[in-house]
Amino acid sequence: MNNKITMGLNADKLILQALQEDISSEDVTTNSVMPHAQKGEAQLLCKQDGILAGLFVFRRVFELLDGEVSVVFHFTDGDPVKKGDLIGTVTGDIRAILSGERTALNYLQRMSGIATYTHSIAALLEGSGVKLLDTRKTTPNMRIFEKYSVKVGGGYNHRYNLSDGVLLKDNHIGAAGGVKEAVQMAKEYAPFVRKIEVECETLEMVQEAVEAGADIIMLDNMGVEEMQKAVAAIGGKAEIEISGNVTKENIAHYISLGVDYISSGALTHSAPILDISLKNLHAV
Repeated sequence: MNNKITMGLNADKLILQALQEDISSEDVTTNSVMPHAQKGEAQLLCKQDGILAGLFVFRRVFELLDGEVSVVFHFTDGDPVKKGDLIGTVTGDIRAILSGERTALNYLQRMSGIATYTHSIAALLEGSGVKLLDTRKTTPNMRIFEKYSVKVGGGYNHRYNLSDGVLLKDNHIGAAGGVKEAVQMAKEYAPFVRKIEVECETLEMVQEAVEAGADIIMLDNMGVEEMQKAVAAIGGKAEIEISGNVTKENIAHYISLGVDYISSGALTHSAPILDISLKNLHAV
């Protein structure tokens, strides 16, 4: 199913919550200067080069406020934009445009920022065969939007939430009594269609995970030399993911190690917004 359709089934309640956060009873400022309906038009302008994501969310904000508002775009999600580009035009009751402006821009700026940052890192992996993954380090109630933006930017989604797959991290391993025990318990409990991934911080843990039959081994916060030894120890018996403080600045060190995935929380928790504005509002 189309990602936008899938998101649409879940996004409305989140967008409404965002609108309710911004308008608890009324928009006092707008009602002061615009007591009656008046059709108007505003331009959506790009103020910074980047990759767009979230245009349909931007539109949906206004549709939920006023179904008569029309938003026409000159670009689609995933398109590159330049500073000064006219992204689109919003037409409708000026009161709805004023009341929805900030919420709509918050979504579009945030999502486009993630897509832009992801695109810049994914470009460094191009041709390597290594997939760039996001993490669960997302803004509460924004995960559906942020993970979509990663895909628009050229990255891939790791598990969406805790129900998606088994990822045995340090505290799970500690609670189970060791890597072997944790993997065995996961195999007994989780459906057989679920892959089992183990987070390993040492070569000893890597060896235990291999022997226990882990499907994916995550090399967490290891040095490059230690990762090289870990890859050799795994010997193709499991897929390999690298994680831990991976950024645009250091990702080049990991490309030639022979791993399958590189995950980075920075894609969602550290991406700056893309500067976009709604300007030149006037009556029509």
